[in-house]
Amino acid sequence: MTDTTARPSTAALTPISVPPKRWLKKAAVALIAAYVAFLASAFAHGLWLKDEQGRNIQTDFIGFWAAGRLVLDGNATAAYDWPVHKAVEEQAIGHSFHGFFQWSYPPAYLFVVTPLSLLPYLIAFFFWSALTLPAYAMTIRRIIGQRIGFVLACAFPGVLWNVWTGQNGFLTAALLGSALCAMETQPRLAGVFLGLLSYKPQFGLLFPIILIMNREWRVLSWGAAITSVMIVAPRLAFGPTIWQAFFEYLPLTSQSILGQGLNGYHELQTVFGLIRMYGGSETLAWTVQVGFAILGGTAVCLLWRRQVAFEIKAAALGVAVLLSTPYLYFYDLVVLAVPMAFLIRIGFRDGFEVWDVAALASAAALVFIAPLVGFPTGLLAVLLVASVISRRVTRSSPSPS
Repeated sequence: MTDTTARPSTAALTPISVPPKRWLKKAAVALIAAYVAFLASAFAHGLWLKDEQGRNIQTDFIGFWAAGRLVLDGNATAAYDWPVHKAVEEQAIGHSFHGFFQWSYPPAYLFVVTPLSLLPYLIAFFFWSALTLPAYAMTIRRIIGQRIGFVLACAFPGVLWNVWTGQNGFLTAALLGSALCAMETQPRLAGVFLGLLSYKPQFGLLFPIILIMNREWRVLSWGAAITSVMIVAPRLAFGPTIWQAFFEYLPLTSQSILGQGLNGYHELQTVFGLIRMYGGSETLAWTVQVGFAILGGTAVCLLWRRQVAFEIKAAALGVAVLLSTPYLYFYDLVVLAVPMAFLIRIGFRDGFEVWDVAALASAAALVFIAPLVGFPTGLLAVLLVASVISRRVTRSSPSPS
């Protein structure tokens, strides 16, 4: 769709000068170098991928690899069988370990991880990051609209933790960011990206509401079509029992992670996790979480009907998605780079306020410490970005159409 809304006037803003882009670029490159040095040091000291005895160290990626391996062995439904899946994980790294990296994704995601399992575990681990990191970086660069977007994307602290775990945050951010970008001018392509995002359905819950409210039928129809393919294709490829296995496993996953806090509630970067961490009941946590989702969804719906810049709308939707789900881990926080990129695009065009710069920098710092402290600082980071969006909305007025 073509964005016909008026651009906000900056008369009500008090823009400040920001450091020249060459200094921003130098700072970003320095951060990237620090991440590389950190990972290299951790590897050399037996803290990442290999221990001091040279044995493989399990990461989140092992769950992906094991699921793909089971598909190659002709037993796709066993990806949802905890004991069988765990046995393949231990076989992959060559020794037993405490805990379990469950496979909790819809069956369509098996099409992605199965080719990776043709490679040895560690090679597949690096190949996965090498494949998805550029997709994420190109998406952020496209949002910002300038070449500096590449280095800013890679300097975001969420990148470090996604590489550390071998998780799928880069893929999620690339699909979400690409969908939001395409909604402005390429509705069919936006629908395709949204359909693919259904591999992680908690990130797409608000989109149908926004699309229906704004009568974006082309985006909605293409998204529905791709989602339908992702429902039918696994049944054809893996047999009629694959979806049965998924739906039988789903409540077990929900109960173990959200009900029992299997991984620790502090790991959840959500209001649900915060309430449970401090002893609140599951009912209370769900009530507040649903309230956040309704409040965020309503606010975004109202915003998308106003004459404000598309970047603000897109950033608000990206933040609302993160606030709405109860299931958000620190490696998912790389997705926060998407709404931040839209805000940076506005800043480069219209200028930054002091609060913009301070809040975005603080949000990045909170993402960095998220896995290091026993508190969901990622939730605070998302709320800070939301505050920048709110100030942009309330302090700017639409210019005449």
